[in-house]
Amino acid sequence: MLILSLTMSMTKRKPGNAEVIVGPMFSGKSEELIRRLRRAKIARQKLQVFKPQVDDRYSKNKVVSHVGNEFNATPIDDIQKVYELLADDTTVVAIDEAQFFDWKVADVVQDLVERGIRVIIAGLDMDFRGEPFGPIPILLTQAEDVQKLTAICIVCGDEATRTQRLIDGRPARSDDPIILVGGTEEYQARCRWHHEVPTERV
Repeated sequence: MLILSLTMSMTKRKPGNAEVIVGPMFSGKSEELIRRLRRAKIARQKLQVFKPQVDDRYSKNKVVSHVGNEFNATPIDDIQKVYELLADDTTVVAIDEAQFFDWKVADVVQDLVERGIRVIIAGLDMDFRGEPFGPIPILLTQAEDVQKLTAICIVCGDEATRTQRLIDGRPARSDDPIILVGGTEEYQARCRWHHEVPTERV
């Protein structure tokens, strides 16, 4: 009887899952996120999309891809505000630019999945130095589904897996801040061999 009760309990519980989309800049992460959200919307699933407040490059309240596609989103400065804003009937939660949130994002994602929610996360897996970016490594290990996208290296045309930061036209140094506010910056997609992170300004 106990085994039967446990089996019935497990079958009644709606399964959640975590999907992570990563890659360098210009690899189409936001485009893939928007594609999945549009499919979920067609399926009449209840969606909520969140993004870090610091990301206001194209829009404060939308996820916007580099090719101009967009999807409404709620900007938040703390990932735990998801709990305050989460509707009872939401079945899909998306988090864009997850690398800008702190480590608590991994706990929030785990909790949402355990509630039976499908969580879709997009973000940079490496910072401009080519090192793991914030909480993304934890999210990758927790996810049921991982998609790593590549871009095109602006130097040689091969597949690019890294993001090159240029400051005033020169490669950013390894000791430059990960998030640089107010700097004159430019980003490029580069392959491993053309990615430059000097220890001194060149």
